[in-house]
Amino acid sequence: MHYDLIIRGGTLVLPWGEEAADVGVRDGRIAAIGALAGEDGAEVIEAAGLHVLPGLIDSHVHLRDPGDPAVETLATGTRGAVLGGIATVFDMPNTNPPIVDRERLDWKRGYVEEQSWCDVGLYVGGTKTNVDALADLEQAPGVCAVKVFAGSSTGTLMVEDDENLERVMRAGRRRIAFHSEDEYRLQARKPLFRSGMPHRSHMEWRDEECAFLGTRRLMALARRTGRPAHILHVSTAEELAYLRDFRDIATVEVLVNHLTQVAPDCYDRLGGFGVMNPPIRGERHRAASWAAIADGTVDTVGSDHAPHSRAAKALPWPECPAGLTGVQTLVPIMLDHVAAGRLSLSRLVDLMAAGPARVYGLVGKGRLAAGFDGDFTLVDLQRRRTIEDSWIASPCGWTPFAGARVQGWPVATVVRGRPVMRDDEVLGAPAGRLARFRG
Repeated sequence: MHYDLIIRGGTLVLPWGEEAADVGVRDGRIAAIGALAGEDGAEVIEAAGLHVLPGLIDSHVHLRDPGDPAVETLATGTRGAVLGGIATVFDMPNTNPPIVDRERLDWKRGYVEEQSWCDVGLYVGGTKTNVDALADLEQAPGVCAVKVFAGSSTGTLMVEDDENLERVMRAGRRRIAFHSEDEYRLQARKPLFRSGMPHRSHMEWRDEECAFLGTRRLMALARRTGRPAHILHVSTAEELAYLRDFRDIATVEVLVNHLTQVAPDCYDRLGGFGVMNPPIRGERHRAASWAAIADGTVDTVGSDHAPHSRAAKALPWPECPAGLTGVQTLVPIMLDHVAAGRLSLSRLVDLMAAGPARVYGLVGKGRLAAGFDGDFTLVDLQRRRTIEDSWIASPCGWTPFAGARVQGWPVATVVRGRPVMRDDEVLGAPAGRLARFRG
């Protein structure tokens, strides 16, 4: 039997466990898993000594397109994704102009299939003025979810009051993704801080109660409306404990930064290159995030890739914008956590493949199984490497993890049966497509 691609001799991370097997792909989908030694493939990847994962997903990126091509574009961001072992990304709507209506969404959908190196899902921004259109927009091909900023961040999108948040929740039925911080507390505390204060002031201004209060308000509204919510970048021990009582209506994301970096060291060491929303917090919150990984509270892990120029990040606080690069470093950092024993490889796959597929209703991705898309991330769990700024594909050219020595590295990325990265080389031309979602 002929296959377009055979990945031979690797250790597959399957839904039911790890298994030494071959996998064959035909017409972009997995056609066979098993012993394919006698079968013919137009292309063969010898994977002995490697682990073959489902194509990993970064469900939280800001590719800034349209926006500033000197910082990031869809092409450069997705190039970084495949270099980092990511086969699918979900791109946020707070671009310039934002993706909040049918005209801009249709443009972005066409643009994806011209420029992207990997497959892409698109968020649509929920605002006070487009509520009546959201039920239609969330059903458009390629849309992963409506995204609502309940607290201010980069860009102009925001729905801060309960009345309008409830209107958004009652418009449509798919799960809504929320940036959960309380805008009223943010603004009330703002006069306590001034320009030139230490960068660690960021976590003091946007404190734990700011995040926890926002999440409590959103859960009350989710209960009232029956609308499922995905709380993005949960950063506090209090939120994680609270959200365990809302598993029927809420799912949970944590970021690799909140699992890896700790305050105040990150601010003292990185300055503006450690500033993000919600802030990186102290060790108590990092430990709570790992406990929530271990007990199943967390559904997805993402990067919140949000690049800014070096010049902007070098400004004093609070003039320096919030946001860090991350799509290219997400897999290496998480693999290093696997090497350190903080989670299993199977749990990583659950958080970065099966989890995003389950939360967002992603079709045909997230697991190695016959009939699913031929998306694969091949990793060498023994390879040791230092992350360097020079490796970063984004035009901004920096990573907060520069200098980190990690164990575990992505060596190939395959999207729908097509190898798009092998050994740090991006292959062919952009051929990404819009991801598919259940309505």
